[in-house]
Formats: sequence, structure tokens, C-alpha cells
Amino acid sequence: MLEPAEWAAAGIPLLRNPREVVTGLHSRHLPRPSTAVIAVLDPEERLAASASFTRRGSSAADGWEFRNALLAQLRRVIPHDLRRRTPVRTAVLLYCREGESQWTEEDGAWMWGLRDACTLHGLRCGAYITLTRAGWQVLGEGRGGRRPHSASLHSRLDTATATGDGVTTAVPYPRGEAHEALRRSAAV
Repeated sequence: MLEPAEWAAAGIPLLRNPREVVTGLHSRHLPRPSTAVIAVLDPEERLAASASFTRRGSSAADGWEFRNALLAQLRRVIPHDLRRRTPVRTAVLLYCREGESQWTEEDGAWMWGLRDACTLHGLRCGAYITLTRAGWQVLGEGRGGRRPHSASLHSRLDTATATGDGVTTAVPYPRGEAHEALRRSAAV
């Protein structure tokens, strides 16, 4: 587990536009509480690959388990960069959870897991972002926003329709096997 001070002292690169990253990952994966979204960004901070998965069970936060889960997802969506002298791609983690937006021990375990998974996959460790009812927050940086949040209306790429009374509503995302496949692993 990493404490917030350790994370801040680790020299994690800042995202140029965290709102764009969060909004893009949210619209692509539609995370619900207990969903982790791991994303790999290229040097220009464009999305190279991403995958999402849901944390099962209510066992104690374990950085080793989180690291293994993150590594498994990374291996599914993008080849490792272990042959490079220095990493050129950056992995960021968005974790959607219940509760307050302040740091928790579970966040510390996710941070440790992200840092270790990045090392083992040859990536730079990037931002750890939480998504709660209060909004999103890049932990260790103090940057955040109110939208999207964990209770955001889930829609596909923010497509909306206007009803007769002038109210705009989201078009629901299609359900079924195709939706699950897209939600679980969205490689770009």
C-alpha cells in the first residue's frame, strides 16, 4: 500500500488534460462502483489501449491482487515495453467506487498495484483517478471535477435525444454480449 505522500513524492507525471482522459474513459467503459479501468496512453497522451474489470468480493484491499489483475488486463490489450531503455507509454488507472472522494486504504493498495504492474509491463506509472458520487479526482495532484461521477447517467458516447417537453435524455447503451465485450476490453 502507498500513502498519499509516497505517491506524490514518486514523481508521477501530470496529465495535460485530465478531464478529457476521464470523460473519454467514462464514455468508453461506463464504469459502475467497484470497476477499475486501466488505460495506456501514448507519448502524446492519446489512448493506445484500455480495459475494464469489476472487483469481485469484499475482501480486504490487497495490492498484490490488484497488481495481478492489472497485469492480466494489460497483457490482454497491449504488448509489453520491456525491451525499451525507458518507458514511452504511460498507464493510468480510473477506479469507480462508493464513498467519499478522500484517499482510502483501498486507494493505497490500487496505487501500489498500478506502480508495480507498470514496472513489470515496461510502462511509466501515471495518474490514479477515483470516480465517486462527488465526481472525479486525480489523487496526489488535487485536480478533479464534478462530471462525470459514479452516478452519471450512463449513455453511449453521450448520445442524447430531446423529448416533446424539451427535456434531454440519454439514449440507453445497448445491453447483451456485445455490450459486455466492448465494456470489458476496449482496445484502440
